[in-house]
Amino acid sequence: MNTLELSQPPHQAQNQAQNQAQPKAQRLDGQRVVIIGGTSGIGLSAAIQARALGAHVVIVGRDAQTAQRLAHQHGFEGWRAGDVRSAADIERALTDIPHVDHLVLLAGTFVAGKIREADIGHLQGAFDERIWAAVHAIRALGDRLDKHGSVTLISGVLADRPNAYGTAVLAAASAAMEAFARGLALELAPLRVNTLSPGPIDTPLLARTLGAGRNAYVDALTQQLPLHRLGTAEEAAAGVVFLMTNGFMNGATLHLDGGAALV
Repeated sequence: MNTLELSQPPHQAQNQAQNQAQPKAQRLDGQRVVIIGGTSGIGLSAAIQARALGAHVVIVGRDAQTAQRLAHQHGFEGWRAGDVRSAADIERALTDIPHVDHLVLLAGTFVAGKIREADIGHLQGAFDERIWAAVHAIRALGDRLDKHGSVTLISGVLADRPNAYGTAVLAAASAAMEAFARGLALELAPLRVNTLSPGPIDTPLLARTLGAGRNAYVDALTQQLPLHRLGTAEEAAAGVVFLMTNGFMNGATLHLDGGAALV
């Protein structure tokens, strides 16, 4: 007879069984995470969260001083600087990193302009910062990207819900990222490739894009959203961490929009 079982209150035994059935929180101990676009917004928040889970984090951003300051401030393993639109910059940034477990590509500006009016070079940036940046990064890392690791890309709600305000090319680039991820999940298997599709997130990019009109836009939008607020960079970054740590998430798009797609 097991006297320990007899001495346990029923609710304690039940809680113990439930705890044993639940998976432990995933960790990133000793794994190297490279985040391109890791000096602001979702990327920086993801870097901080990955570091808290034990990862060795390298951030890549356009401005060297900012990247260096943030790496020192948050205890990241290292930093690199480069323009994601340049294949040469990406290769230089990644060339001396010996091994990468998780590659995260979150860089990208808000590229808007109507196709009959906007500069073609400006519109091409939507693809250069997303699709081609990912192509160059994956090619630059080659076999140094662990086949049992992951790649996380970013799209956005425009992929599913384009609008009439000069975002047709950006919507196409966002949708292309999701298709690209699915194709890569097959081509690079067993390396996992997924896409994060965030909804309205309050980040520095939003403030830069809207300028003086930010507050009015946010006030109007929050009245429409089911949660009556925008998401935070930390909440979106938690989605990035989930895609890195869940070993069965592959070829998928994680929609993290607070229910915005419902309205």
